Amino acid sequence: MSDQEIQYSDDLKRRLKRIEGQVRGVLRLMEEGKSCKDVVSQLSAVRNASDKAIAQIVADNLQHCLLKEQAEGHTTEKLVKEAVELLVKSR
Repeated sequence: MSDQEIQYSDDLKRRLKRIEGQVRGVLRLMEEGKSCKDVVSQLSAVRNASDKAIAQIVADNLQHCLLKEQAEGHTTEKLVKEAVELLVKSR
């Protein structure tokens, strides 16, 4: 996928700020000595939110790159493969 500059949406930035707040919440639970179950549950929520943010970033970038490549008359198979590899690597 392209290393060119991409504009990230305000929605995505808000999503990441919520994740940041969730991580602070996990740290607070740990500092308060809360149960393993509570900490792991919240960390799972952080991971799920992070996975969704990653998917959104890859999808947005892929769409942008596909449109650009198609406009230039290039094939897009390589871009799709790179996007899938990014998603797999993120897990």
